Amino acid sequence: MRRIEIFFYGLFMDRDALIRQGLEPGPPRVGSVANFKLKIGERATLAPAEQGTVWGVTMELPSVEAEQLYAGPSVADYKPEAVLVHLVNGDVIAALCYNLHDLDIGKTNKPYAEALYELAVILGLPEAYLVYLKSFST
Repeated sequence: MRRIEIFFYGLFMDRDALIRQGLEPGPPRVGSVANFKLKIGERATLAPAEQGTVWGVTMELPSVEAEQLYAGPSVADYKPEAVLVHLVNGDVIAALCYNLHDLDIGKTNKPYAEALYELAVILGLPEAYLVYLKSFST
């Protein structure tokens, strides 16, 4: 079964949550994608932004599982696009990133933003990025 590398930047960064859904993600690797910024409405999405950086994790998933994951009603509008991920070990890898292209994402979902912040702390994302995430829940 073909596995693909996916860059996750929202609550799907939680490998254990993916496993509880019956998926088989590979080990997470922390990294960032340049020229985007995170936006949080009901869920998270990325918006193009020069000088922006979004942190997250990459994990491999069987391609069938990636399609299943993004077929759910709350994420069905997310579409894959190719990105370059700068891993913390210095490697740069290609990955797919599922993104919502309708940037009118509505009011910030504060419980989602708080859960995302807590997950980012656990994952050890950079302090400056944690401060940015915290701004969504205050």
